[in-house]
Amino acid sequence: MDWWRILHSLALIWLGAGLGASYVLVLKAWWAKDLRHQMYCLIEAANNETRVLLPGAMLAGVTGFFWGVAANYHLFQDAWFGMLALLFVIFWLVCLPLYGFGLRRARIAALTAQKKNEETPELREILDDKVPLVFGTVLLLSVPLMAWIAVFKPI
Repeated sequence: MDWWRILHSLALIWLGAGLGASYVLVLKAWWAKDLRHQMYCLIEAANNETRVLLPGAMLAGVTGFFWGVAANYHLFQDAWFGMLALLFVIFWLVCLPLYGFGLRRARIAALTAQKKNEETPELREILDDKVPLVFGTVLLLSVPLMAWIAVFKPI
């Protein structure tokens, strides 16, 4: 069980690094006034999401599940563990793909605008849309909620 705890802790660090590496750049893109800086931030955020955040989220889910199984937790008998699994599915298997979809749209629009060397209507629409900003915020807020449930086992 201790090995699962260590692996899960490392996976959570990886997940946090991926969330920080992508979400901070999304925030910078929406706060920036310079179009080139916005495009750079969106492209890098999308790259960090696929390179760091997605593998970290998958590994955190797998190691968390197997750690729970090794500790003899049951999804239905231990309600907090079931709630944690349900929240993982909602946040990381619904919101994370939507966040990634928004980032990939932003990356394509930014690369297109970069190639044309001007702001395109697609890029302006995506910057006004704020899909990555909203779902990134939801993912960011889900981490402390899920950590609180795992530590305090309220249910």
